[in-house]
Amino acid sequence: MKKPFAQQPHGEEPEPAVHVTDTGTADSSTGGKAVTGYQGPDPAAASRGPAPVQVSHTGPATATDGGIAITGHVGTLIVPPRPLREPASWPHQVGVVPGAARSFQHRVEADRLRATVEGGGTTLVTQLLTGMGGVGKTQLAADYARTAWSDGDVDVLVWVTAAAQTSVVGAYAQAGVELCRADPEDPERAARQFLAWLAPKPGQEPCRWLIVLDDLADPADLLVHADDPAGRFSLWPPANPHGRTLVTTRRRDAALFGEGRRRVDVGLFTPTESAAYLTASMTSHGRTEDAEQLAALADDLGHLPLALAQAAAYIIDSGKTTAAYRTLLADRTTKLARLSPTTLPDEQATALHATWSLSVERANALPPVGLAEPMLHLTAFLDPNGIPQDVLTGHAALTHLAQHRIPGTQPVLRRRWWQRKRPTPASAPPVAPDEGFDALRTLDRLGLIDHTPAAPSHAVRVHQLVQRATHDTHAPDQNRGTARVAADALIGIWPDVENDTAFAQTLRANAQALSQRAEDALCQPDGHAVLFRFGQSLSRSGQTSAAIDHYERLVASLRSQLHPDHPDTFAARSNLASCRGQAGDPAGAVQAFAELLTDRERVLGDDHPGTLNTRGNLASWRGEAGDPAGAGQALAELLTRQNRVLGDDHPDTLNTRNNLATWRGEAGDPAGAAQAFAELLTDRQRVLGDDHPDTLTTRSNLASCRGRAGDPAGAVQAFTELLTHERRILGDDHPDTLTTRGNLASWRGEAGDPAGAAQAIAELLTDRQRVLGNDHPSTLATRGNLASWRGEAGDPAGAAQAFAELLTDDQRVLGNDHPDTLNTRGNLASWRGKAGDPAGAAQAFTELLTHERRILGDDHPDTLNTRGNLASWRGKAGDPAGAAQAFTELLTHERRILGDDHPDTLTTRGNLATWRGEAGDPAGAAQALTELLTDALRVLGAEHPRVEAVHRAAAYWREKAERGS
Repeated sequence: MKKPFAQQPHGEEPEPAVHVTDTGTADSSTGGKAVTGYQGPDPAAASRGPAPVQVSHTGPATATDGGIAITGHVGTLIVPPRPLREPASWPHQVGVVPGAARSFQHRVEADRLRATVEGGGTTLVTQLLTGMGGVGKTQLAADYARTAWSDGDVDVLVWVTAAAQTSVVGAYAQAGVELCRADPEDPERAARQFLAWLAPKPGQEPCRWLIVLDDLADPADLLVHADDPAGRFSLWPPANPHGRTLVTTRRRDAALFGEGRRRVDVGLFTPTESAAYLTASMTSHGRTEDAEQLAALADDLGHLPLALAQAAAYIIDSGKTTAAYRTLLADRTTKLARLSPTTLPDEQATALHATWSLSVERANALPPVGLAEPMLHLTAFLDPNGIPQDVLTGHAALTHLAQHRIPGTQPVLRRRWWQRKRPTPASAPPVAPDEGFDALRTLDRLGLIDHTPAAPSHAVRVHQLVQRATHDTHAPDQNRGTARVAADALIGIWPDVENDTAFAQTLRANAQALSQRAEDALCQPDGHAVLFRFGQSLSRSGQTSAAIDHYERLVASLRSQLHPDHPDTFAARSNLASCRGQAGDPAGAVQAFAELLTDRERVLGDDHPGTLNTRGNLASWRGEAGDPAGAGQALAELLTRQNRVLGDDHPDTLNTRNNLATWRGEAGDPAGAAQAFAELLTDRQRVLGDDHPDTLTTRSNLASCRGRAGDPAGAVQAFTELLTHERRILGDDHPDTLTTRGNLASWRGEAGDPAGAAQAIAELLTDRQRVLGNDHPSTLATRGNLASWRGEAGDPAGAAQAFAELLTDDQRVLGNDHPDTLNTRGNLASWRGKAGDPAGAAQAFTELLTHERRILGDDHPDTLNTRGNLASWRGKAGDPAGAAQAFTELLTHERRILGDDHPDTLTTRGNLATWRGEAGDPAGAAQALTELLTDALRVLGAEHPRVEAVHRAAAYWREKAERGS
């Protein structure tokens, strides 16, 4: 090392300043220079022995073993070449191949690497292992290299760490020195010399070489630029039939791939590989862990090899159980850095939490500059298995990108990317949609996400640990803000009508991931709309149990973070109560709404819209729980209050009129309900217009009431007109249009055309399966309607078979206690009886009755209906007296609950009379039916089909009694 210049005292002679050994002798006068060394390969010079060199008034310099020492001013220097070293003999290795990982797993990608001949017979000379950080690309490459070396398949193996261009040049230069007599003092020239040596040459002994470029960070690093264009050169090894190149990289730039290069995508471990790896790792250290826990841990870590290796090391080093580690991992307040082992396994250089930081740095430096990191942060809160592209390129996302763009065009070396100062919102330039798209493409190129523009509904996938690491590197307030941005972005694209069930499921999956990771953020400063939209979507898609679970968690969160009396807490409680009723617990819904009404009256007052809305819901669920008359009375009282508080034309007032008409019909007055709907239709057309959804709903309700009032042909005509209207306004695939098609088909059947009804419903089923999917509740209901009308058209056995298949799907999708499942069980029992098995039908209804009494209670209309069906099938199975007794008991119950004039009460009176006749009392049957006819005429009117049926039955039994048979 050259020492600092030392000033000598005036008049004194300096000590000798240059000492050179094993060289010739050189002298210099004061202020001059002395150079000594070999002038060439002269053996005689080496035999002279050491000689001193003295130079005055200069700094010191020392050279040994044939070196050169220079001190003082040098004008011209001629240095003779050093002796040339002989090239290394083959086989020869340059660079160090990483050792095999502990519990290394053989993978299918290794087989693909070794399949070097494609179908056309062309030998692949370049292969690229690409994949996200941590998937094991380096280990696969090292295994390939070690195998080729140990099998004697290569003469020269060069392992290059390609994280930077200087590393590649340096490795090539070292190979050039060792194999080509290159000058070590000129690395670029030595690298060129090595690359030239790799090229095939006529008449030269072929060398089988393998070059591994590990962890190529930037494709541009393989092109050396120089001021002189002639000095530029590529670092890609040349094509040679005897040589092979293997590159590992996270990058997926198009420039990397092309003719003569094969891309081998390296994915995650399979569940089997993950389990085998963890088991072997634990066993090698004398640990025995539960297989289910290890499998669950692999799922928690997303089957990422690097994560599995470091988790296994942490568990072994810490002595914790797998279950304990999983508990720590599940706690999102525990950062990944806390779960890294002190010493990384398998020669790993980077802990899991920092694995992707360099990639983020590079992504931020690529166009569109500074958007990669805020985009990745946004993806960290959504579903790793598929994020719609529009969520990440919509208005909310673009605003987020603009406000959090990383400034500058190059990576900042002194600060981590998450520590950079963000621009203030006021100074943030806007981000265009194409820039948002380009940010996704950049993240895809760097292997941080998978972006598939051709599948926009689930275009972006990101590994769960990349999400976790990204979340960890941001401050809590940043995470809260980004979570709400993600919620805004989801709401921004969530359609009001979920025609595309697959897309709706994707939105629900993203909302669920968001609520699980950031529910606290979504509850402050208020409950975000996405939490309610998620629950509504679950409920409308038939996932009522999941909706109940969601709303129970939401109510608890809003109570703790806002207040028990906050409006959002009340709204969540209301939705929870409705979901309970829809899941088959109308009594529970009534109880929940009654409690909510008390709280809303206390906090908001009697006349607040929220209080009035709760009263309406409470009334409707009372009707669903088996008290239609009570529901009608409560709605009539509510209507009076709403007329006073809100006015006659307020939407809530009109909605209450709609519900009141509905429950009037259910309470036994279909004609009165039809009249009420007709009046409501006039007002809704005046207030809302002909094309408003509420107006269309009223037309549908009016058509149904006309049919139930005894005019099925009129119902068919009304639904036909409504269908034309809805197709024009809503489109063919709108749920309301599809519902109208179903109603029209059913009333065609009721009007006397069961075969036509079955054909129309079969066509509807095809469209519902296409639009809504096979498991949507409406699709399942359509299958039930189709089965019923096929049975009515003359195929009872086919109907029974179809209901048996439907029941299996209802139980799987909706659960055993769902009202639709119970309804399917009842239909299956009936069609079994009609197909010739009355005893089986009676047994099935007995079991169903037990189930409904437990779920719905003794007084629910469905329970009463099942009792009637059970009584009838007992009679048909050979016990008419038992049937008559059962109907007698049912009649007493219905009169108490429904009243004497309810249509169901009248029906039971007719059934009781019939079974009395079948039991041997035709005169009693005729008398009972004659009395029933008088009441039916009064309640239903002379034109009602049921009145005519009663008249015919009375005549039949009167004739039987007169004949004495």
